[in-house]
Amino acid sequence: MLIKYAALTCYALMVVGIGVIGMRQVKSFSDFLLGGRAVGPVMTAFTYGTAYFSAVIFVGFAGKVGWVYGCSGLWVAFLNAFGGVFLVWALVGPRARQASLSYQVSTMPEFLEIRYQSKFIKIFASMAIFIFFIPYSAAVFMGLSYLFRSTFGIDYITALIFMGAFTAIYLMLGGYKSMALIDVVFGMIMIIGVSVLLFFTLNKGGGFERIVFNLSRIDPRLVGFVGPPGAWSLFCLVFLTTAAPFAMPQLIQKFFAIKDDKAIQVGKYFCTFFAFLIAVVAYFAGTTTRLFLSPLNSPSAFHKGEPLFDALMPELLTQIIPDSLSIVMLLLILAASMSTLAALVLISSSCLAKDVYAGFINPKADDKTLTFLMRLFSVFFVILSVCLAYLRPVGIVAILGVSWGAIGACFLGPFIWGLYWKKTNKFAAISSMLGGLGICLGFYIAGYPSTEAGTLGMLASLLIAPLVSIFFGSSLMRNF
Repeated sequence: MLIKYAALTCYALMVVGIGVIGMRQVKSFSDFLLGGRAVGPVMTAFTYGTAYFSAVIFVGFAGKVGWVYGCSGLWVAFLNAFGGVFLVWALVGPRARQASLSYQVSTMPEFLEIRYQSKFIKIFASMAIFIFFIPYSAAVFMGLSYLFRSTFGIDYITALIFMGAFTAIYLMLGGYKSMALIDVVFGMIMIIGVSVLLFFTLNKGGGFERIVFNLSRIDPRLVGFVGPPGAWSLFCLVFLTTAAPFAMPQLIQKFFAIKDDKAIQVGKYFCTFFAFLIAVVAYFAGTTTRLFLSPLNSPSAFHKGEPLFDALMPELLTQIIPDSLSIVMLLLILAASMSTLAALVLISSSCLAKDVYAGFINPKADDKTLTFLMRLFSVFFVILSVCLAYLRPVGIVAILGVSWGAIGACFLGPFIWGLYWKKTNKFAAISSMLGGLGICLGFYIAGYPSTEAGTLGMLASLLIAPLVSIFFGSSLMRNF
């Protein structure tokens, strides 16, 4: 246990140290938010990949998907890597960077405002980002707290308060450049961690073929092309996690900050490999929860014989990873979480500081004021996220599904069509945002699973924008 605490202390000191170094390099608001638009391909690839995958995938998502869908859950991993990474970098990355330079914008709401010449879109987009990133961040805090409880025996609330305070301190310091720098370290930790996880999963299961055979004995559908919940449920899960990155503000921001198109071409291959490795190992390990966990040997992961999905992966790690290496798993999930939290908080605080305060309240605000407000709003955002995580309203997968679905439904239509189709107009963008978000939340309130509600909202957003553009009005687009 002493070694675990020592390793955790060294990790915390390293994070804060890099944050302090980054703080000293921040000379302007652009430096704080976009790293001076000079971030290279490898650093961008790591910061994109680590922002995409957080504690959520290793704690709530992999456990539930593996238990429910079996091997067909690997479709999520494959398509996340190809669609959510490779295609985003190849199709959206160059165009998004070009648009940000032409319009001289640094945030998604700014882009949408200038693209559609609408103040309403800017304020609505800013509020949507801030509101729906809070549950996303809360889900990450929940995952971390469950892991600390299983690894150190620390009470959930104590772990939550500790992680919230540490995150707030870290995020107040360095800004995007230091975040990207430390994400390289986080990414390396994640690569080492999933390699260890894959080795011990295969070792305990007797190899890949043996694992598949034993799963088929439990239920043949667990090794089928489509798992037990069926094709529609699997499609919704894949679509939600793969299509949303095409317009997720915290991911698109990476292309606003990257230094040139050549860096995008190099980074997309590195990031795709990273995403493939992380996602495949996480979801494959999740399938083995059926083999290694039961109410008898893992009572804390079950309630009245039914699995507690948020507890499955933390319990699995204690079962298959030797105690001497459990700190590697802790650092793996901690690294994935800190990078995601940093991306979420940076974008959310920029919406309040840059888009709302400088956009509507004080347009003459200087760099020093905006940077101070970014740090202040970062702490405010973390406090709200920790409070929601304390309440634990629903499971991690449900929270993430609502957050991703709502953001995707709000931005997919106006952002993607706005980038690629000149006839997309202001009325279409507003209709797409309101319609997509309304459908997503409406289905969720009506009792539909969050993945289905999110998928329906995102599909609606993509369909509404071109239909309204065709039937109503002409484009107000500035060429870029």
